[in-house]
Amino acid sequence: MKITKDLYQGSLALLTDFYQLTMAYGYWKSGKAEQEAVFNLFFRKHPFQSGFTLAAGLEYVIDFCKNFHFDEEDLAFLLEMKNSDGSPTFEPSFIAYLKEMEFKCSIEAVEEGTVVFPHIPMVKVTGPLIQCQLLETPLLNIVNFQTLIATKAARISFAAQGDPVMEFGLRRAQGIDGALAASRASYIGGCASTSNVLAGKLFGIPVSGTHAHSWIMSFDSELEAFKAYADAFPDKCVFLVDTYDTISGIKNAIEVGKFLREKGKEWVGVRIDSGDLAYYSNIAREMMDEAGFPDAKVVASNDLDEHIITSLKIQEASIDIWGVGTKLVTAFDQPALGAVYKLSAIKTKEGTWEPKVKVSQQSIKINIPGNHQVVRFSKNGKAVADMIYLNSQNLDRDEFIIIDPIDPTKRKKIKAKGLDQEVLLKPIFEKGKKVYSMPDIHQVKANAARNLSQFDKALKRLVNPHIYPVGLEESLYQLRNDLVFKMKNYDGEENNI
Repeated sequence: MKITKDLYQGSLALLTDFYQLTMAYGYWKSGKAEQEAVFNLFFRKHPFQSGFTLAAGLEYVIDFCKNFHFDEEDLAFLLEMKNSDGSPTFEPSFIAYLKEMEFKCSIEAVEEGTVVFPHIPMVKVTGPLIQCQLLETPLLNIVNFQTLIATKAARISFAAQGDPVMEFGLRRAQGIDGALAASRASYIGGCASTSNVLAGKLFGIPVSGTHAHSWIMSFDSELEAFKAYADAFPDKCVFLVDTYDTISGIKNAIEVGKFLREKGKEWVGVRIDSGDLAYYSNIAREMMDEAGFPDAKVVASNDLDEHIITSLKIQEASIDIWGVGTKLVTAFDQPALGAVYKLSAIKTKEGTWEPKVKVSQQSIKINIPGNHQVVRFSKNGKAVADMIYLNSQNLDRDEFIIIDPIDPTKRKKIKAKGLDQEVLLKPIFEKGKKVYSMPDIHQVKANAARNLSQFDKALKRLVNPHIYPVGLEESLYQLRNDLVFKMKNYDGEENNI
């Protein structure tokens, strides 16, 4: 399925920041447009004070890149743009260059559902400088949001301790495309279903839902409303019981449950959307058990997130299924991941890769230079450490030392003998041609669950999670230091303190 073509007709090449186009024009003017470069997309801090982040959005990235081109309307719009003095912003010959431009980039990326950590490249783009630059904004837009929501969904699913989580966030999501991307990412992160029917159609996600309070209010009585709903959906009856009085609502639901049983059907359960969820869920459980419905479920909703679900679990609430909406699809407590896209190497006229570094007064903002890769060491299916290393380095060694990118006092010796090694950045495009076979969303979801199972529970706790070791291979760390000192003109006599 071509997601972007299904959702939006025509080209999406102008889904970018204006400065990407001005830089592209500058590269073209200065003769650098076709110079080979390497850019890395990564984030610097886990969202939600989490101990892990779950990668998502690759399918959208693939679809965007496959269809990347400037169509006639795009080019006409750019040609009409003016500077403040009324002169054209872009020369006609540059517009002609864009018209003929074919996607030539090579892309490597971590697969969707992979657990990732700060500073690890999630997407690496290699190709003509102008094309790498033009991909920055759309790739960040895609990966930032879906990774954020997949991570939030995984945290909520951990809090639910294996109970099904239904994503109910469509009506509160940030627009149509935000809602669809959130439904997709939520399913990858662990949700069992979505209320978003279009997401179900586009992505194959199971769709679920009950009814609203308006259904009850449209009838003369709650009991009549429940009976009418049971007539319409005898196999999918979940009754919303808190329109007027929750306990009366549970009694009416039980009465209709008995009516269904007489017809050879089994009632699914009740949903509680307000009030003291712990108290009323336990009351509902007692009443349904006493009435002979031990298999009837209690569904809870009402602005839930991982922290509220954890509290309800501690209170031993009798909740079987969780409906989570606003706080999931909007990433309520942290609305942006903050991933960045940085140049890390550029090819010289001699054909060698020249590493590039961005220097900052904040050490966390100093990027990792060079054309590099990531390997995950594991033993017996459990992740041990991740190492970022230069592509030119040999992994056939018995021992490595990794150094934290921010704090050089944090080092770890990895005895590689006996450890499994997985290279995380997989080939997606080679010089513009797609070489990766995208798994379906159910396989991606399974990959996420498998990935998360490789890590200790301490990493997945909601408060003060364990810090997983991720570092630069020793020689890469030294390369970065050397480049930083060089760019700062540090001669060993001044320390700029």
